[in-house]
Amino acid sequence: MRSSATELAHHLAREAEAVCRKYLSNGRRVGRYWIVGDVRNAPGRSMYVRLFGPEGGQRAAGKWTDGATGEHGDLLDVIRESLGLIDFRDVTDEARRFLSLPRSEPDLQFTFYTTPAPTGSPEAARRLIAASQPIRGTLVETYLRHRCIDDLHDVRALCFHPCCYYRPEDDGPTQIWPAMIARVTDLRGQITGAHRTWLDRNGVGKAPVETQRKAMGSLLGHAVRFGPSAEVMVAGEGIETMLSLRMALTGMPMMAALSAGHLSAILFPDPLRRLYIARDIDLAGNGAMATLTARATAVGIETIPLSPRLGDFNEDLVAFGLDDLRARVCVQVTPQDIGRFLRAGPPGRL
Repeated sequence: MRSSATELAHHLAREAEAVCRKYLSNGRRVGRYWIVGDVRNAPGRSMYVRLFGPEGGQRAAGKWTDGATGEHGDLLDVIRESLGLIDFRDVTDEARRFLSLPRSEPDLQFTFYTTPAPTGSPEAARRLIAASQPIRGTLVETYLRHRCIDDLHDVRALCFHPCCYYRPEDDGPTQIWPAMIARVTDLRGQITGAHRTWLDRNGVGKAPVETQRKAMGSLLGHAVRFGPSAEVMVAGEGIETMLSLRMALTGMPMMAALSAGHLSAILFPDPLRRLYIARDIDLAGNGAMATLTARATAVGIETIPLSPRLGDFNEDLVAFGLDDLRARVCVQVTPQDIGRFLRAGPPGRL
């Protein structure tokens, strides 16, 4: 028996209370709702799940909303986030286990396009992302762990392409390398571009090509996002930089603008009230921080710079370790954010 994601969500919704008791065990039933701290099963009362309702629409059974963050979703999202799953097939397999349904066979899906997308366009970026796969068990995991980044919880912005074309700047022959692909999205979550990091075939570093990173699509104002928009966020340049900071500032949403020029032009989400700016220590990084600070201040957003010891925060993490990174960040964030976001413990537990 094969079930689409929609069908699985409907099956789970019919067993909404049982799903909540298993995957959101730190909550409790209150009337027609299940109340818990968040979708990752933290204690508290800010998230509520509808236990009864129609099959469709905002008031459907199984739909949930977190009043503190604005996050929302269905019970498949609950399974994914509460267990820290990355690959969607793992999520659907877990749902089938819970529902006592047989596991599905792999579906081979091919998309045929009648016309090519313009080179470097947002449509070309969307097609590249659609042809990529989740990072679990791939060279992207190997590469990031080699950069001392082992918190890979909720990194849906990243995916893996095993055979990504690389075209040299000197019009040399096209090469094929594995690549880390990052989704660039706008404030509504729509994909506007993609960022490619070509990897060595063993995954321990970048590919031996002249330009190891390239972006495509529409980037200005947009970002690679780790976490939902919120009142307190961090913006910086590189993907590895932001993933490194995320290991210290657990749970704080991050935006990677991909370059100094794009960082200075990043658009501000509506909920944002305090923006930490993770600066790279160079002239371009200093200029981006100054421009972004001026723009944010003009619209009433508080800005606070975060400065690494070396060139960027991933260099710090590799050179000095996570404890040192936490200690350095601790003296730069506000006291209220220390208690909220900066706490010791194993990475990946949000």
